[in-house]
Amino acid sequence: LQPMSDTTSPVAKKARKSIDVCAPNDERVGRAARMMLSNPTYSVPQAMLAQDFTEGESKDRALQQRVRRLHSKLEKSATGVVADVKDVKPAAAVVPAKDFAAHIPLGLKACDFLTKSTDPFLAVKTCTDALDAAGFVKLSKRDPFAGVLKPGGSYYYTTNHSTLVAFNVGHKFKGGNGFKIIGGHTDSPHLKVKPISKRSGSGCVQLGVECYGGGLWHTWFDRDLGISGRVLVRNTDPETGKEKIDQRMVRIAKPIARVSTLCIHLQTAEERGSFKINKEEHLSPILGTQSLLESGAKAQLNQFDDDDWRKAQEPALLKLIASELGIETKQIANFELGLFDIQPASLGGIQSEFLNSARLDNLATCFVALESIVDYSKSEDLADDDMISLIALFDHEEIGSQSTHGAGSPVMAEAVKRITSAFCDVVNVEAHSSAVRRSFVMSVDQAHAVHPNYASKHEKSHGPKMNAGVVLKTNQNQRYATNGVTGFIAREIGRKANTPMQEFVVRSDCPCGTTIGPIISSNTGIRTVDLGMPQLSMHSCREVMGIADLSHGLSIFGSFFKNFNEIDESLEG
Repeated sequence: LQPMSDTTSPVAKKARKSIDVCAPNDERVGRAARMMLSNPTYSVPQAMLAQDFTEGESKDRALQQRVRRLHSKLEKSATGVVADVKDVKPAAAVVPAKDFAAHIPLGLKACDFLTKSTDPFLAVKTCTDALDAAGFVKLSKRDPFAGVLKPGGSYYYTTNHSTLVAFNVGHKFKGGNGFKIIGGHTDSPHLKVKPISKRSGSGCVQLGVECYGGGLWHTWFDRDLGISGRVLVRNTDPETGKEKIDQRMVRIAKPIARVSTLCIHLQTAEERGSFKINKEEHLSPILGTQSLLESGAKAQLNQFDDDDWRKAQEPALLKLIASELGIETKQIANFELGLFDIQPASLGGIQSEFLNSARLDNLATCFVALESIVDYSKSEDLADDDMISLIALFDHEEIGSQSTHGAGSPVMAEAVKRITSAFCDVVNVEAHSSAVRRSFVMSVDQAHAVHPNYASKHEKSHGPKMNAGVVLKTNQNQRYATNGVTGFIAREIGRKANTPMQEFVVRSDCPCGTTIGPIISSNTGIRTVDLGMPQLSMHSCREVMGIADLSHGLSIFGSFFKNFNEIDESLEG
């Protein structure tokens, strides 16, 4: 109940005993109740969400009542503990500092977003669900935008169901005016299921997987893994009777797969010291045992399935997917699936100042960008705005962006051209060129915070810290798109928002990563700056960042939409 240095003291022993007596069978209820005791700022639903309840469970009144009852018992128990021990001053309760308490609601909302968004398809779906709820109008890319887009309107469309473009039209916008663009990416390193997924060995049924992106693959061992992605489903159109293929999203948040480490006793000292991974041999997860799953394989063979692709898949996996989607196995025509750690996102740290989650790089940006575009759609500032405020969240950044829907594709340039043309009476090449020159892109990807155990890895004067502000990234070799002018504009945006910003330059003796910034700026000619929220453990299966930086990012993005035009007009040339 209280932080105590001596865990063997009578106070500590009695506190533990009190918790054991009061705690119910559901350990999460106990954790939520204790969190309310130590964090008075929490409501019951907030405490439950912070302790890995689903959003639906956090609204369950019966569960809420159990948390309240246990919280009441623990309060009484805590009082008794202190009263029984003389001359012992109780330690101060661990209450979130004022600086962090204000950021907790946004942090909890981010937890929900991240837990739902287990791959690019689900990330885009989570975004479009929020946009639909906010009144944004879905556009069809196959139809003209002219006659559909209106001043003051809010719209979105997707490409491949894994790239998203959403935008607000200023009430005073005219064709040829500029675009304020926030760019991010929806993908993260993970294990993707191979086209022939069936695999087995040593009595175990396994899954054939391929490494996507540059992950820290050793962090994927001994994790409870679920599976999610896109499934193509054969259906019949009830009106025409013709076959149609539906694209369905699936997320199975159950521990159906696991990549196990080799026990210490079967490794040499050299193997233990290096922990070298063969990505082909060592990362295939185990789904089950052959003896238990053979019946499923025989059942599939007995159906005389004539689809060669389905025959190459693990039958038990197909059956699970079909059950989840409420269809028959034979309706599954294809899939794009990946594995994910089923542990939900959560707040951590002694003052709940950290956000622990998978895929922070770069879904933290996607979350804040989504919040900012929805907030701005409801802002009074939109009435006087003569520009387009837009977010573009791309797939395939982690593997180079060179695809039909990556940042290297026509998606960005096409968005500017089509939206501009929709507000021109005739085809006007000059209007598009003018729009490009008046536009600005914030390329936002997570940044590297200084690791206290490896501080020497950062350049001494450019070491961003978590919870200390959004990071401005600069690299003279153009691995980042920031230059003197775009860096100035970003700092001015932060200054007008009264929001802290930090600087990052990689050490001269270290390689520098890159982002979608240089790709977009070179493909479109639009001025670009590279920013990011600082985090640790980038590309790990589980990452961490500061919750205050979510608020800092939201503040920067809001100031960008509100103040960019004024700042840009003050620049000579």
